[in-house]
Amino acid sequence: MDPHPRTVVVSGRDMPRGGGHASHRWLDVRGTRLHVAEYGTGTGVPLLMLHSFPQHWYAWHKVAALLPEGYRLVCPDLRGFGWSGFTRRGYDMDGLADDALALLEALGLDGQVGLVGHDWGAHLGFRLCLRYPERFTGYLALNMSHPWPRHRAVVPNLWRLWFTAFVEYPVLGRAVLRHWPGFTRFLLRHQVADPAVWTEAELTEYAAATSASAPAVQSLFWQYVLHDIPALVRGTWRRHRLTVPTLLLGGERDRVVVPSLLAGAEPYADELTVRLVPGAGHHLPQERPQEVARAVAEVFARQL
Repeated sequence: MDPHPRTVVVSGRDMPRGGGHASHRWLDVRGTRLHVAEYGTGTGVPLLMLHSFPQHWYAWHKVAALLPEGYRLVCPDLRGFGWSGFTRRGYDMDGLADDALALLEALGLDGQVGLVGHDWGAHLGFRLCLRYPERFTGYLALNMSHPWPRHRAVVPNLWRLWFTAFVEYPVLGRAVLRHWPGFTRFLLRHQVADPAVWTEAELTEYAAATSASAPAVQSLFWQYVLHDIPALVRGTWRRHRLTVPTLLLGGERDRVVVPSLLAGAEPYADELTVRLVPGAGHHLPQERPQEVARAVAEVFARQL
């Protein structure tokens, strides 16, 4: 397997000043090779940073540039995304959660770590906290509803997920993602409050990355349809309690995960705070990296 299948357009001259460059490595984990970008030093407080669709490790570069010294940001590409290897299976949330735990062990991080996730990465983060609470000191979730959404809030907002119909089906989804880069660019522009937050280099990179990762992206969405939606309808996760201290940040102008979807988790969590970022959309790490950096400090500063 070629460990350098693609070149990230924005990883060199467009790296923000002050943030430093990420270091990169590949680790063999659960039958595939996962790429990991790391910011900070190996002795810093480890934070596992989980990206969303249609992005990869570089989604965290603005936040990395704003965090003080003392953190070690571990930013993997999920299985099949970015520079990580593609496999035919393994894209359900439990499988991706097992990937994350195995990756931490491969990195020698067998103690507790902090956890940060955005959108799909935040959905995966909730699964990790519910299955392996002993592994995490705290959790910062961005732009994602919790596992106990109220049906009366979900049903009126299902139309907002119209774009998933172009992604989740095996033949159509892979064709759209692979051959229609304008679709990815549209989603990125449409889901933020101000499209100017994206540079042309970033839009080009994420569109190219999504095209290359089309089978993994489609498989991720399809596994959600097969497993996660039925579990939400049945209320499966209502039998589980969130014990990891959690801060859930949403965008006031998020068109995908609207503020009403963030309420209602209090009966299922020991320590959960929900907060909205005024004027922000669905990509807080890109739109409001300062707010995300402040939230990181709030949740994890006591570990420094």
